[in-house]
Amino acid sequence: MLGGHRTTEAEALAVLRTSDEDTLDLVSAVARLRRAYFGMTVKVNYLVNLKSGLCPEDCGYCSQALGSSSQILRYTWLKADEALEQARAGLDGGATRVCMVASGRGPTDRDVERVAGMVGAIKEEHPQVEVCACLGLLKEGQAERLRAAGVDAYNHNINTAESHHDSIVSTHTYADRVATVATAQGAGLSACSGLIAGLGESDEQLVEALLALRDLGSESIPVNFLMPFDGTPKQQTWELTPLRCLRILATARVLAPQREIRIAAGREMHLRSLQTLGLHLANSIFLGDYLTSEGQAAQDDLALLADGGFTILGADEVPGERRGGEPAIRRRGAGTTEAANA
Repeated sequence: MLGGHRTTEAEALAVLRTSDEDTLDLVSAVARLRRAYFGMTVKVNYLVNLKSGLCPEDCGYCSQALGSSSQILRYTWLKADEALEQARAGLDGGATRVCMVASGRGPTDRDVERVAGMVGAIKEEHPQVEVCACLGLLKEGQAERLRAAGVDAYNHNINTAESHHDSIVSTHTYADRVATVATAQGAGLSACSGLIAGLGESDEQLVEALLALRDLGSESIPVNFLMPFDGTPKQQTWELTPLRCLRILATARVLAPQREIRIAAGREMHLRSLQTLGLHLANSIFLGDYLTSEGQAAQDDLALLADGGFTILGADEVPGERRGGEPAIRRRGAGTTEAANA
């Protein structure tokens, strides 16, 4: 791959099917590929959820979808100053890219103008920041308007393989999603499109989706790990282990070695103590919270980068080294009347 080899479907399946006992060896090998193109840098992104819930689509994995009874925040559009305040928080925390997201099938022209105004305000205050919009299926002229307003990229995930798509949603097609990615690219926007692992897909379907993303020309590939919200059809769906997640990230890297591979939603839940190892395969994360779920504390995210020896792409400063805290004097267990820590 460093010599320009284009990974085949069979080779990708072999990576994905690496045994648990050989997975750390796989990480070590594929990490060389990641470092060849990205060194030890990590791109830090920050999500601003402009409109939460209230979506008419029936995506079975989504807490915002039609029919979901998940106990999430539901609200209509943030005001421009509220959106700017949220974006500012992420940028102050170390992010260099802001992702402006709104639930729904797709924006009206009025919605696009609303987002254009927000983007203008962010760019005026932070001219170097990258802005990615994620507003659903696009209609004619909307991508061009977003590009003119200063949007740099457009996110629209394919989510799963074409052969698996109809089992997770019925209110739009796989072709609808692919068309929106193409529309964004045609307007000069960088394509950000990824998937959700753990939706009941087979190994072959996972590789099918990753191959499709490579062929679509997705420059940024978010790899989400299913968060099985109560109140959705996918509640209590637990198909992923930390080692499986590492193999998924490794497969994405060998298929698209020069692309941005982002560990997205679900990393804290599924990678758990192996998050740092995941960053030796991926080169991008979200800072802090997601759309409807909380992530780990932003300071813990930054400490994760520092402890792993990573630097933030585009930041003026690198994450500082952090002490582990003062030794905690044991006051439980043997020699006390308190319960042991076990």
